[in-house]
Amino acid sequence: MNTIFRDGPTTTTEIPFYSPSGKECQLFERAWTRQLPLLLKGPTGCGKTRFVSHMAAKLGLPLSTVSCHDDLAAADLTGRYLLKGGDTVWTDGPLTRAVRQGGVCYLDEIVEARKDVAVVLHPLTDDRRILPLERTGEVLEAPPGFMLVVSYNPGYQNLLKSLKPSTRQRFVAIEFDFLPKDQEIAVVSQESGLDESDIEPLVNLAQRLRTLKGHDLEEGVSTRLVVYCASLIDAGMSNRDAVRAAMIEPLTDEQDVKAALFEIADAMIR
Repeated sequence: MNTIFRDGPTTTTEIPFYSPSGKECQLFERAWTRQLPLLLKGPTGCGKTRFVSHMAAKLGLPLSTVSCHDDLAAADLTGRYLLKGGDTVWTDGPLTRAVRQGGVCYLDEIVEARKDVAVVLHPLTDDRRILPLERTGEVLEAPPGFMLVVSYNPGYQNLLKSLKPSTRQRFVAIEFDFLPKDQEIAVVSQESGLDESDIEPLVNLAQRLRTLKGHDLEEGVSTRLVVYCASLIDAGMSNRDAVRAAMIEPLTDEQDVKAALFEIADAMIR
């Protein structure tokens, strides 16, 4: 599996839309000002990644995003020697580039990465704010313009994939959840273009299906999926077909569970 990250820090003049649910924006700004690392906790698709994109753009900061996975090792973040034109050349990883250049480095779903990643992060998340590069002999000091942000979904944690207390306590943290109904309707309308009156039944259904998390479903319907559904409807697809494609099929492969979800959807969506 390939590591997914933007090719170097990026900036944008357009601030991505984000609807705050509390004081998370103020906390991010205070953490940035005080050079504190930030941990975001919350279910899949509740807005963590959008929040980071919004805040980086709002503060005018370059943003490097890494989607963590089982094969992600520390060297994928820090860098490695590669053969180029017959020579062996050191190539910085996304974390090292962000430390050298400044900006926000965002590690999405940090618990999915290998355990050696946490060891690399520890010196960056205390008062030292350094990144030792053993292979080059360098010790990089993070500039004032560098901020480390990580996220994870506590609902997916198990004994083999959990964030150790010794790592969690190196961050200030924000807990995310799905937005209240009226606010979620407004966000979905903003993102999809569909009228709010047509979105309300979709959000009602999403909230109903979220109550099944941990029973018939591993995860509930994310706001992202509701946006996809509304976008399909806005593009001319029928409500039922859009709900099937965006709010039911992505949740499970179990035929009996899908049949039960279809019954719920048919009763709530016309």
